[in-house]
Amino acid sequence: MEQLSERLQRLAPSATLAMSQKSSELKAQGIDVINMSVGEPDFNTPDHIKQAAIRAVKDNWSRYSPVPGYPSLKQAIVDKLRRENGLDYQPSQILVSNGAKQSVCNTLMAIVNAGDEVIIPAPYWVSYPQMVLLAEGTPVYVEATIEQDFKITPEQLEAAITPRTRALILCSPSNPTGSVYSREELCALKEVLLHHPRVIVVADEIYEHINYVGRHASIAEYADLRDRVVIINGVSKAYAMTGWRIGFIAAPEWIVKGCNKLQGQYTSGPCSVSQKAAEAAWNGPQECVEQMRQAFERRRDLIVSLAREIPGLEVNEPQGAFYLFPKCSSFFGKSDGQRTINSSTDLAMYLLEVGHVATVGGDAFGSPECFRMSYATSDDNIREAMRRIKECLARLK
Repeated sequence: MEQLSERLQRLAPSATLAMSQKSSELKAQGIDVINMSVGEPDFNTPDHIKQAAIRAVKDNWSRYSPVPGYPSLKQAIVDKLRRENGLDYQPSQILVSNGAKQSVCNTLMAIVNAGDEVIIPAPYWVSYPQMVLLAEGTPVYVEATIEQDFKITPEQLEAAITPRTRALILCSPSNPTGSVYSREELCALKEVLLHHPRVIVVADEIYEHINYVGRHASIAEYADLRDRVVIINGVSKAYAMTGWRIGFIAAPEWIVKGCNKLQGQYTSGPCSVSQKAAEAAWNGPQECVEQMRQAFERRRDLIVSLAREIPGLEVNEPQGAFYLFPKCSSFFGKSDGQRTINSSTDLAMYLLEVGHVATVGGDAFGSPECFRMSYATSDDNIREAMRRIKECLARLK
C-alpha cells in the first residue's frame, strides 16, 4: 500500500519552488517567461571565491569533513561576526550546515518538542511553518500588515506568548517583504522577551548584506538576550553562492552540540570544496558584496517606482533583501472575461499564464492579500516584467 508517513502528509510543497518549476515548463515550450518567483541573486559567484574552490579540488580537499565544519571555516565565521557585527563567539558556538535552510531546520528540530509553540511573524518565508510542523511544534502566526511595514510590534509579541512558547523566528531583512527591523525596534522586542526566559530567538540574517539602511542590526547584539539567540546566516545571498549550500548557526554551545548530534546522523559535514570557497568568501575582499548590494538597491528603486504606477497595487518601500510584496486585494473578484481573480494565488497564475511573468501568491507566505516579486534580475527584465504586469492588471474589470 502506497502511504507516506503522517509526518510528510502534514507538510505542504514549497510554493516558490512550484512556481519556478511552472515557469521553467513554460520556457521549455518556447514561451518567453520572466521569472520573478525565485529568491536567488542573478550574479555569478565572485572569481576569487571560485579560484579558492578550484585550489581546494587540486589540493584534494575531498574527504569527509568534520560534522560541524572545518575548524578554519568556523574561525573565519567567528572573525566575520567580530569584524562585521561586533559579536564575540567561540568556534565551539558555530556549526556549519548544508545551507542556511538546514541551519534553521536543525535548530528547530533541536529545541522544539511536540506541542511547543513557535511564533512566526506573517508574512513569513514559506518553509518556516513547515519546519515547525516537522519538529512536531505548533506554528503561531502574528500578522504584520503593510500599514506597519510588515513588522510586528512589542505588544503583538507579548500577546502571542504563552507558557507553551518555545521560540520566535525573526527574519531581518525579511523574505518575502524586504522589511528591516531597526536597532530600536529590536530592542523593544528584546524587552518583551526578557520576561519570558523559555523563549529562544531564531534570528534569520541571511539577507544581512542586502540592506539599504546602513549597518545591519542583530538582536544578538543585546548581551542580556545573547544566550537565547541563534543566528542563522550563510554565503548564498551576499556572495551569490546559492548552489554551494553553506549556512551556519552561531548559538549557545548546548544548542550547537544538539545540532551537531542531529546533523551527524542525517547529513554529516557539508561539502568540503564548498567550505573552502566559503572560507575565501568571508576572509577575502568584500568589495563584491557592496557592488551587488548597490545593484540591488538600484533595482529596488526601479521596481518600486514602476509598481507605484500600476493602479490597484499598494506598494511599500523595502529596506533590504530583493523582494517587493505589493498588496493586490483590490483585484479580488475582478475578471478579464475568461477568469476571475479570487486570491493572490489566482493573480500569480494569471500573471504567469497571460502576462508570462512568474511571481508567487502571498497565500504561501501567510499574507493572502499580497504577492511576491523577486527583483534579483536585470533592469531590462524588471522594466519588461512591470510593463506586462501593468497591461495584464488593466484588463481586470
